[in-house]
Amino acid sequence: MNLDVRGVGFWYRSHEVLRDLSFEVRPGEFVAILGPNGVGKTTLLRCLNALLRPTDGTVLVGGRDLLAMGRMEIAREMAYVSQRTEPVRLTAFDAVLLGRRPHMGLSVTPHDIAMTEAILSRLGLDRLALRYIDELSGGELQKVAIARALVQEPQVLLLDEPTSSLDLKNQLDLLGLVRRIVQEHGISALMTMHDLNLALRFADRFLLMKDGRIHAAGGPEVVTSDLVREVYGVRVAVETLRGCRIVLPEA
Repeated sequence: MNLDVRGVGFWYRSHEVLRDLSFEVRPGEFVAILGPNGVGKTTLLRCLNALLRPTDGTVLVGGRDLLAMGRMEIAREMAYVSQRTEPVRLTAFDAVLLGRRPHMGLSVTPHDIAMTEAILSRLGLDRLALRYIDELSGGELQKVAIARALVQEPQVLLLDEPTSSLDLKNQLDLLGLVRRIVQEHGISALMTMHDLNLALRFADRFLLMKDGRIHAAGGPEVVTSDLVREVYGVRVAVETLRGCRIVLPEA
């Protein structure tokens, strides 16, 4: 399902946070939003999920205006994972099962149970299924939040710094899994990230933001040393190693 963003802007009180953002995310595509702190990456994701109402522009989900959709309709089409998940007194199994709520009738079905068990297993969380999430580590809690989003069967997946609490192995495993699911199920996926090298390893396209606007967009070839200096204000070398573009800060 296409995600079309047309001229989106957002003001917070008298401060302009986003200005005239336009882009498209196609089914099966994994897009990374890059840029320094404070450029509006999280605000953009929240506008795309109607948690914030854009001041200007339009967001179309499969051709439908996001703001004309009800909250439950949005939840059936879109899943959002925030940077931080507040732990509550639920088991990991029940927390993930809540992701099925937009698709449930009056009761939980065997299909809901089976999907929850399957995604817990795919993320290596089955051993934690009966643990309370307020007893989990930050990384484990983040994986539970992502599992809940995936079991939701979204057509559009929004991830806000999904690997920020994870160690290197879990970062690679998780982004590899998300990429496979995006491709297998034709999901339109958009994630914010600070780690340029992880983004270059897993994302198909990149939106680089500066001062609340899209400064550059495209495939890996747009991530150049000059562009990184313009956006982040640091000098880097961009090289290709084993077929993958990498960013190396200069001393």
